[in-house]
Amino acid sequence: VTAGLDLTGQTILVTGVNSGIGYETMRVLAKRGAHVLGTARTKEKAVKACDSVTGQTTPLVCELTDFDNVVACANDAKAIGKPIDTLICNAGVMAIPELQQVNGIEKHFVVNHLGHFVLVNQLLESVKAANQGRVVVLSSFGHVNAHEDGIEFENLSGAQDYDHRRAYGQSKLANILFVRELAKRLEGTETTANAVDPGMVDTNLKRNFGPFMMFVANTIGPLFFKSVEEGAATSCYVGTHPSLSTVSGRYFVDCQVEEPDNNAQDDEMAVKLWDVSVDLTKDYLS
Repeated sequence: VTAGLDLTGQTILVTGVNSGIGYETMRVLAKRGAHVLGTARTKEKAVKACDSVTGQTTPLVCELTDFDNVVACANDAKAIGKPIDTLICNAGVMAIPELQQVNGIEKHFVVNHLGHFVLVNQLLESVKAANQGRVVVLSSFGHVNAHEDGIEFENLSGAQDYDHRRAYGQSKLANILFVRELAKRLEGTETTANAVDPGMVDTNLKRNFGPFMMFVANTIGPLFFKSVEEGAATSCYVGTHPSLSTVSGRYFVDCQVEEPDNNAQDDEMAVKLWDVSVDLTKDYLS
């Protein structure tokens, strides 16, 4: 999907580059000439990943559960002094078996949504400074597993009837709603925001699976899983392809626009999510 593209001169930030889809995304974009700012939870992981690919890369630390650290990461990115052509929010967690909270908020929601919400807002002016800046947020078909009413605003702690599938689904629904509202706020600019679904890919996201689910994933999964290369294709495509310069607020699957679940198209819910997210992270947005 990036064949023939010359990304020389572009600066692209990718979160979660130490493994899986994030690593492959960085590898491909650096190969095409982009300067990739690759984040991981620790400096050691970021350096190891960045040093192992061909092209220009800069390792950065971004621990999405630590908003102070997210702000520090954004400041490090801004200190490079270049507009950010594409910001790819790739890092995430899945299937945390028992309820875990960060500052009273359920962990899937913090890592997969709020941490990236802070990062995007911290770097939005840098993205808007690019000739045609792009924000790409990885979501999942799993967004359909959120509560039937959508985001459980009264249960963001996860304390009421925790279920890891629903919690992960809620965070992935939040990704799409975030992009939907962000795209509206970017109307009239050259900057776009889109969500992508990489599909079922065998990555470290399954590390929280129990023994039975791990057995299923390892034995039957290969019949259905995409390769990591296939999984990264949509992120690379939406993040760089010239044909998408004016496409914004959409949900991509297999490099094609698809319609997500009805809750993911609810503009009122998207606005409420934005406002609640601002309230939860307001100390880290300015």
